[in-house]
Order: sequence, then C-alpha cells, then structure tokens
Amino acid sequence: MARYLAVRLSDLVFVLFGVSVVAFLMIRLIPGDAVEIMLGANAEVTDEQIALVRQRLGLDRGLVEQYISWLGDLLRGDLGTSLWTGVPVTQEIGARIWVTLELSLLAMALSVALAIPAGCAMAYFRSSFADYAIRIVTIAGVTVPNFWLGALLIYLFFILFPSFPSIGWVPFSEDPLGNLARLMLPTIALAVPVLASLSRIARSAMLDALGQDYIRTARAKGVPDTRVVFRHALRNALIPFVTAVGIYAGYLFGGAIVVEQVFALPGLGRLMIGAIAERNYPLVQASILLVTTAFVLINFLIDLLYAALDPRISLK
Repeated sequence: MARYLAVRLSDLVFVLFGVSVVAFLMIRLIPGDAVEIMLGANAEVTDEQIALVRQRLGLDRGLVEQYISWLGDLLRGDLGTSLWTGVPVTQEIGARIWVTLELSLLAMALSVALAIPAGCAMAYFRSSFADYAIRIVTIAGVTVPNFWLGALLIYLFFILFPSFPSIGWVPFSEDPLGNLARLMLPTIALAVPVLASLSRIARSAMLDALGQDYIRTARAKGVPDTRVVFRHALRNALIPFVTAVGIYAGYLFGGAIVVEQVFALPGLGRLMIGAIAERNYPLVQASILLVTTAFVLINFLIDLLYAALDPRISLK
C-alpha cells in the first residue's frame, strides 16, 4: 500500500505541474491585451503610457520569466493581485468559492444518492417495464443541457409558485432555509445530467457484477436477493461507479459556471467569466488552477478509494 501511495503522489506532482503550465498559458492565448482593455479606447493614451502600465504589471517580460516568477509566488502561497481592483486574488476567490463549492457538493450528493438505487433497480428488474421506464428518463436527462433545464425550472416555478425564491443568493450563515431554498433549483439543474449518466453506469456495473459466479453461488445457497444485490454485488460494482464520480466531479465544476449565470449566483463561475473578459491574468490563472487542482485531487482520492474497495489494486 505504501508503494501504491508513493506512485500516486509522484504522479500527482507531475500532473499539478502540467496544470500550472496550462493555467498560465491558457488566458494568454486568448486574443486581446489586458492593458489596452484597462486603459480603454481612449485616443489620448500614448504608447509610452501603455508601456509604463505593462512594466508596472510585469507584462513586459517574456512568458518564461513571467511563469517562473508566478510559480515562485505560487509556491509561497501568493496567487497574485487582481489587475483591476488591486485586491489579493485569494481574497476575491475566497469570497466566491463557497457558493460554487456548496452548489457542486449538493449536486454531487443528490446525483450519487439517487444514481445508486436507480442503477440497482434497473439491473435487478432488467428488461422489465421499470427498467425501460427509468432508462428512458436517464437518456432524456443526459441529453438535456443544464442551462436550458435551469431556465425551464425558473419559468415553471414562477408560474406555479410565484413566491418561491428561484434566483439570487443568501449566505447559509444568515438564513439557512433561505440559502437551501435558493439552491434547490440550481442543484437540480446541475445534478440531472450527472444523475442520469451515473445511473446508467451503475446499471451496467451491477449487471456485470450480478452475472459473476460468486453471485450465482450465493443465490444457490439461499441468500436473500436484497443481501445479494446490496452486500455482495454492489461493492464490486462500486469501482467503475466511483471512477465515474471522479470524472463527473470535474463536470460539475464546469457546469456550475453556467448554472450560476442562469440563477444569478455570485460564485466562482461568474467571477471567472468577468476576469476572462477583462484579461485579468492573475485572477483567471488562480481560478483555473484552483478548479483543475480540485479535480486532480478528487481523482487522487478516488485512486485511494479503489484500494480500499479492492485491496488487490494496491498490489499492482
């Protein structure tokens, strides 16, 4: 197990280094110049003034030099300062990240909590009416864009429940019930595509597990079907399911950016979109790095969970 953990940690370091390079270069490959956007289309702005601003922001140096300087600050825990507000990037992200994090966690919890029983039900009642009905619903869920579903939910609740708070944000610390009420619709909009995909993956994994010899042996011994499904088959079916959960965690972060726009949530997604439009390099770099690092760390934890579910994996 120690060797397995060491190999995964070394892989994690290389991946995070690659993530830092991509995060640094991505915003700079977008057409447009941050200094020109900051100064605006003002005819009185001279080339000398533009050069002075670029020098003050450190944008006059080469990409390699800028990256080394940024990476050195990053290793010291300094993510830089916003080009527009002069506020530390960590402060701006810290004020927004909790909205996105709460939305993503609620959506993932809802997806996993419903996908496992739905997948087990489809596998257990294979080729029955219940199986076909749930599969049709999951196919529809996979094909529905979350932004369209979000807009539809807002419209329906406005018609049916005019007093329901469909958009906006209230911190959990100020009003817990109001916070959860405002996150109900965005959570559903964000979770439905993931829930549908995870349900289909759980069904396939359960069908494969239920076809194994040890399941037939357990049934031949008279073990109740509920115990066979939920104790014997489900544990082995969880490995591909957990893999999918790790992958879709990244999808939730990406989907949250769009859903936050639809429901007017002041999360990290809206912050990133504004920063990209302004070419706010430090803020965009830090946001991308944070999201991708979270995705990488989640998949690292998934690897460790593999070993807990099946100890044979750690021996490979």
